[in-house]
Amino acid sequence: MIPVSPKPEPANFDKEVRRPGLKKLVTLKINMSAPLPPKTKIPPLWRKCINDLHASYDGICAYLGIYIERATGAASADHFVAKSSLPSLAYEWSNYRLACHAMNSRKNKFDDVLDPFLIPVDLFRIEFISGRIYCNSSQPNGIQTDAENTIGRLGLNNGINKQMRARIYSEYLNQSDPPNAALNAYYARYYPFIWTEISRQGLSRLP
Repeated sequence: MIPVSPKPEPANFDKEVRRPGLKKLVTLKINMSAPLPPKTKIPPLWRKCINDLHASYDGICAYLGIYIERATGAASADHFVAKSSLPSLAYEWSNYRLACHAMNSRKNKFDDVLDPFLIPVDLFRIEFISGRIYCNSSQPNGIQTDAENTIGRLGLNNGINKQMRARIYSEYLNQSDPPNAALNAYYARYYPFIWTEISRQGLSRLP
């Protein structure tokens, strides 16, 4: 998990998502500043902007820091502030984080996950032998606690995720082609969190 820079909303977002969404909330007589009543369903108009969200954030999951292959249909819009908690943000581009389905499902409506838009640089680090994520101990104690909560809530250190990081790093090291800038650019593009750690730890195959 690395910092994500917010991107401007698409030109058609207001017309296709915000305005019809807010109109529907008014029609349903939803109190926009209070949690949704239990079992209340609102139209998932945010799905209309998934392609734009994927393109705007280069297809990178805000929580795993890896590329989401669009052909699998695995990209989703995570409402950072849960729509069930604050309906007024249900149709706001600034409240969306591009996430794979696994991360979106685990985050759900919980509010103990750090915002990728606000985390400091070098908060999360990777131990490549095991693929484990850990918190940079030089960060303030408060954010370290929040980081550990985030790791736990999202299951960032479950077996599959650790294996994935260790495997990608091993594949990088074991590339048969001579080291070249194009190889590094590929890993930086598709695995930016892993690549950030490869670079920080001085493990690049190029000097």
